[in-house]
Amino acid sequence: MSDPAPRRDVVIVGGGIGGLSTALALTRKGLSVRVLERASTFEEVGAGLQLAPNCTRILHEYGLLEEAERLGVLPESMVMKDALDASELTRLDLRDVKQKYGFPYLVIHRSDLHGLLVRACRRRNVDLVTNQKAVGYESHPSGARVLCEDGHVEEAEVVIAADGLHSAARRLLVDDEPVNSAYVAYRGAVPIDKVRENDVSETDVVVYVGPRCHFVQYPLRGGEMFNQVAVFQSPKALAGEDDWGTPDELEAAFANTCQQVQQGMPLMWRDRWWRMFDRDPIDNWVHGRIALLGDAAHPPLQYMAQGAIMAIEDGWVLAEHIGAQRPTRTDTGSGVDWDAALAAYNAVRPPHCARVITTARTWGALWHLDGIPRRQRNTLLRDRDIHDYAYTDWIFGPTALTPDEEPDLYPTRSLDEVETEEPAIRNGTAAGVGVATFA
Repeated sequence: MSDPAPRRDVVIVGGGIGGLSTALALTRKGLSVRVLERASTFEEVGAGLQLAPNCTRILHEYGLLEEAERLGVLPESMVMKDALDASELTRLDLRDVKQKYGFPYLVIHRSDLHGLLVRACRRRNVDLVTNQKAVGYESHPSGARVLCEDGHVEEAEVVIAADGLHSAARRLLVDDEPVNSAYVAYRGAVPIDKVRENDVSETDVVVYVGPRCHFVQYPLRGGEMFNQVAVFQSPKALAGEDDWGTPDELEAAFANTCQQVQQGMPLMWRDRWWRMFDRDPIDNWVHGRIALLGDAAHPPLQYMAQGAIMAIEDGWVLAEHIGAQRPTRTDTGSGVDWDAALAAYNAVRPPHCARVITTARTWGALWHLDGIPRRQRNTLLRDRDIHDYAYTDWIFGPTALTPDEEPDLYPTRSLDEVETEEPAIRNGTAAGVGVATFA
């Protein structure tokens, strides 16, 4: 029988982007880390991710940005268009964004980012363990335990639960359930040659926003692949039916959209789809020596394109607070004052991520308006100056380490203030909706 693996300072449950990036951040501060992954391999599924400057700044610090840029694409612009008539509503000049914030806006395949992080963790001797499903957590005065499905127990000074939307650790803090948005996403990443005859941009991130639906397109993998995402509200979900988000609903949702969207629809994968859930924000992520991270703490809707970014930020913030202590390792442990480090993490990350969760909900509502509120939204967006960063400064800037570093939130305007060619009417959905960051 082989000897048991040595105890690590930190055990992280979940080998996704959040868990791996946190493992990397903590080893950079001198800690030993084990990552438990429930699957048989460390790999990701899905398609594209958008990484704003608040994330590429951290990848640069980790020495990973150059590799990420080789694997991904640096788009020139982000363009929002109306899904019904294809007219342009607003855009961000992403080359200017890099100049303003110091770091680029990058799009990358999820599996490429994940693989990059796996390689970085292996270079730093992170203990990556597969086939380990966590079923329970326990905190005690000197550390924490993870109870695994196979019966064995992992112990460490601290346990980080990066175990996703259905986190078992979250139940230690709150008795809540995922919130069903009734929206569903279809994806379709294909070789670029399959779309070159269509009316697409190979240099931009383009989102078409329409009534109860939107459609996103951008290049991946150095321009060799093209990513598409179709999102729509499911009538079956609203009716309480179990079988919702099916391909027939996809077709119906986009039936009246513009030619550019119609050209992309045949390329969407029809054998799988992703139902969109988030959770209400919570203001405490720490239970003794157990801390939530990533989607376990703050699963968002996708409209802000900040889900993976927030998880990467979580790990960076925790590691920075550990590093600020300059802990001295002893014969009995890491020397980290975990109470202080977790308290500092818990003071700044929940309020920030609550902002992102609630803004994503608002931004999604704004995208999906119909009727006169849609026209009011379009007028508001067309009036925006291309170099107006009032709506991105709070999110694209440096990640706050303390609550006092958190920037002011974006300004808001009621759609009722916007005049269109038709008389404005009050609408419960539109009233009070503010323009959030364009991401």
